[in-house]
Amino acid sequence: MNPGLFKAIKFLLVPVLLWQGRQVRRAALRLPEAEGPREGVAGTGKVRLRILIVGDSSAAGVGAKNQIQALAGRLSEALSQRLHGAVVWQLIARSGDTTRSSLAAVRKLSLHPADVMVTALGLNDVIAQVPVNTWLHQLEKLNRAAARRAGIKHVVHTGIPPVHTFPLLPNPLRWVLGTDAQAYNQALSAWVGRSSDRWWLPVPIEPEIPVPGNDSSVLMAEDGFHPGPAAYAMWAEQLAGTIAREIVPRLPATVPTRRRRQGLAVDTQPLDL
Repeated sequence: MNPGLFKAIKFLLVPVLLWQGRQVRRAALRLPEAEGPREGVAGTGKVRLRILIVGDSSAAGVGAKNQIQALAGRLSEALSQRLHGAVVWQLIARSGDTTRSSLAAVRKLSLHPADVMVTALGLNDVIAQVPVNTWLHQLEKLNRAAARRAGIKHVVHTGIPPVHTFPLLPNPLRWVLGTDAQAYNQALSAWVGRSSDRWWLPVPIEPEIPVPGNDSSVLMAEDGFHPGPAAYAMWAEQLAGTIAREIVPRLPATVPTRRRRQGLAVDTQPLDL
């Protein structure tokens, strides 16, 4: 659709969109973030990779019972299997966070050294109607802060989920937010394409809007808005494949360090792939 026409239609729909938004917030099932630690080591042996995951409720694992079933746990385990060694991971995520909120967290919280950062951000920016250029500018600041504070060398920006298929949202709210999300993803893909140390990956979850007698939203959590464990597994596998195939061969040897994780000493040796 022509952007100008979409903008005009959205403006006319503002009263309906605001009303639907209030109704959705009032009726929505509130799911907790996944339980469990926000850092750890997956696998055994030499440390092959150190990864930082930054994001909103999807990164925090809402829709999964624990972090093992959520994105951080699934991704670190999938990477460990592909790289045949240990993967050190840290998660910085909170429900409701915009990119600006995550930037503040990365600047403030204690970060461990990491080679790769994965972001799961943007949906709350879409909901808050943050202009696309402002959002990309905040992502740029986030990347720089992570490089400065954690030594991040490469970043994978995951796309905004397919809002236009979310069972929780009624139309026209679903259509408007979905169209906005697609515009964000197009801008993100183009922006990432201008840098050799950044990647963009769409979220590989396309649940259909359920119809009576056909539970086609099996990938979604019970709230109809967040991924379920199966979706987190799919998402993690896609990310792990790209990181192991495209990014790890470009990494220099990891600086040897010795850190302690929950009483277990972890010796970080140079990468030997």
